[in-house]
Amino acid sequence: MGKISLNILTLLFVPLLLAAQPAKREFKSFEQDNGTLIINVSDGHYELMPFNEKIIHTSFYPEGKKPDNFSFAVAMKPTEVEYTVSRLENLIEVSTGGIDIRITKEPFNVSYHYNDKTLISERRGFVQTDSTHKLDFSITGDEVLYGGGTRVLGMDRRGHRLKIYNQAHYGYTTHSELMNYALPVFLSSKQYAVLFDNASLAWLDLDSKNDNSLNYETIGGIPNYHVIAGDDWYDVVEQYTTLTGRQPIPPRWSLGNFSSRFGYHTQSETDSTVQQFFKDSIPLDAVVIDLYWFGPDIFDYMGNLDWWGPNWPEPQKMMAEFEEKGVKTILVTEPFILTTSKRWDEAVEENILGTDSAGKPYTYDFYFGNTGLIDIFKPKARWWFWDKYKDLTEQGVGGWWGDLGEPEVHPSGLQQVNGSADEVHNAYGHEWAGVVYNGYQKDFPDTRPFILMRAGYAGSQRYGMIPWTGDVSRSWGGLKPQPEISLQMGMQGLAYMHSDLGGFAGGDTLDRELYIRWLQYGVFQPIYRPHAQEEIPSEPVFWNDTTKAHARRSIELRYKLLPYIYTMTFENHKTGKPLMIPLFFNHPENRELLTYDESYMWGDALLVSPVKERGKKSQKVYLPDGSQWIDFYSGKSYQGGQHITVPLTIDHIPVFAKGGSFVPMKKEGRSTMHYDLKEFDIHFYFDKSQTSSDYTLYHDDGKTPAAYEKGKFETITFRSKQEKDALAITINPDKGDAYGKTENKQVRFFIENYDRKPRKITINKKKLTRKNWYWNPEKKQVVLTLTVEENAKEIRIR
Repeated sequence: MGKISLNILTLLFVPLLLAAQPAKREFKSFEQDNGTLIINVSDGHYELMPFNEKIIHTSFYPEGKKPDNFSFAVAMKPTEVEYTVSRLENLIEVSTGGIDIRITKEPFNVSYHYNDKTLISERRGFVQTDSTHKLDFSITGDEVLYGGGTRVLGMDRRGHRLKIYNQAHYGYTTHSELMNYALPVFLSSKQYAVLFDNASLAWLDLDSKNDNSLNYETIGGIPNYHVIAGDDWYDVVEQYTTLTGRQPIPPRWSLGNFSSRFGYHTQSETDSTVQQFFKDSIPLDAVVIDLYWFGPDIFDYMGNLDWWGPNWPEPQKMMAEFEEKGVKTILVTEPFILTTSKRWDEAVEENILGTDSAGKPYTYDFYFGNTGLIDIFKPKARWWFWDKYKDLTEQGVGGWWGDLGEPEVHPSGLQQVNGSADEVHNAYGHEWAGVVYNGYQKDFPDTRPFILMRAGYAGSQRYGMIPWTGDVSRSWGGLKPQPEISLQMGMQGLAYMHSDLGGFAGGDTLDRELYIRWLQYGVFQPIYRPHAQEEIPSEPVFWNDTTKAHARRSIELRYKLLPYIYTMTFENHKTGKPLMIPLFFNHPENRELLTYDESYMWGDALLVSPVKERGKKSQKVYLPDGSQWIDFYSGKSYQGGQHITVPLTIDHIPVFAKGGSFVPMKKEGRSTMHYDLKEFDIHFYFDKSQTSSDYTLYHDDGKTPAAYEKGKFETITFRSKQEKDALAITINPDKGDAYGKTENKQVRFFIENYDRKPRKITINKKKLTRKNWYWNPEKKQVVLTLTVEENAKEIRIR
């Protein structure tokens, strides 16, 4: 709650973005109540609460409406914010040290400002219609707008009226206005965001009338919104995830390769597929068993939530054997209980289903059969559902896939315990993820859960949800929008948004080039999970030798990069930082980049340019200014601030390392069962223009929940500094209080893009003998070996 100091000052007139309010809305009074700012107007009152200096929550309560602060999205409690209130005859200004709120009395207006610039201003504010209510705003003409969840509309979503209703789009390609994960949030190129905290059916209008207006219209709930500001793009996302929660670090195995399809029909088929990966020497960390685990057919069995014995005679033995090989078993579940399933009578008796207006189970037909829907909002139903997960987890299931969780069909007449289907629809997948996440915390507190779902709500990342981009077409058109979707969702807090590698839906023709390119892109997306309908194999082991070899190289590179990728997951956990980063995050002044998604940053060091067209021989790539960029594969360097055209090879997609960056890697691409940091490589990309740089490598056991918070981790910080006659690199190991003894690490250090042979190399002032380093003039590379111990070391290259 706020500490209030009231200053009545004489202020100069400050121009505001004003638009007339409805005639009935008149300013009545302004008051403060234990940190809440209350504006009384003719048709109700506003309540404004600073959550911190950069987050303001505003609610409007129409006359006679009782205050209600319930939220599915918000995880943060308001902090103590000191602010001042300044009054003029026609203006009240609230200054928090971050966002300033300006309240104009006549004509009535509320606007938000940060660092002396207007972020957004209410235009008509709250507007009631016959069946909906709106929140109406003015924006400026030069803003690029992002958000609204998963869509395929281009990076700039301005000009669209977006339906906010989670709904699958089967087989989408290069255009999709509504998909499985809609979000009531937008972000602006002016570096602010607004979250409308309402899970009901709604529409987010991002200036579709081209009149510099923006409004949010919904069927129910309290009209409210959070304005979120930041000093830069990273800060905006950090503040947003401070408000809605941070993603836990996932289990390390989940960053490895998956064997997955729709689907494996039997235990023997699943076992033989897993064995084939080992025969072909392709690393594997998980196998996904789709809906055939609970029935012989896709129809009539959904809701059994138990093994189909004839086809899965010894599932626990199978899962135990996979576990010994380092392969986790993931099962697909759905929230539908079919009337033909063996659980139907139990579900009815236990009263865990959504109901009709008479309180009876609401049944309806959808693709898989006649069904009821688990009322995920009802405490009794949540525990019933979790009990099934708990039993299967105890049997050996290593992770969970929640499918159809929009819910895919959610009739308007269905009643959940807390409202109609349309009123709570968008929070269904969110709450489902919470059931699994909280269940693990209660019953498996030493295990990091793996929760793969395709629908959720704002803040679902705090439940460890790993979302995917839905049933994308298995085509070049399906591949093309994948970076856009993941980049957008990373900005909206869902950093693990990823695609079914190779594409999922339709198409019965083998397209080897498409498969290779999609798997190459997958190295640089959050989760490496090929998945498809079974007409075309998703697993590389069932392709021809040439395609399989290309897939193996991509998968091995993914595993080699795990030290770098795992550190990215830590950074996301700490600050909300996306894994896939739009180029404009680092170059917001470059308006060309505000809508650019042909390349992106994978972490801080690697710029990735996916190949998304068949038969391309070359590709144009933009390299941002401020540094050199070094080809990740050839070592060739380019000056930033230009478009370059690079020749393409089927062996890889274009990837460039930013000058001055560090990239840790493993020498071999092996599954996470063999992962440690006893031996690893570190690549430093030398750039004369970068006088200093630093990077911190994060490591823990990959499985302990909240390992960082518990002090069960270690870090190694690398810092470079260019001196007059030397390149100095310091190495500083550190560890958490509960980590225990650290092991010595054998490190191969690669100084890339170094164009002269060193005269001398020292470590802690001791000259390094030539047997411990060498110079490769063709690659412009210095390679040295050293042991990283508990104490700091300094490398100096002259």
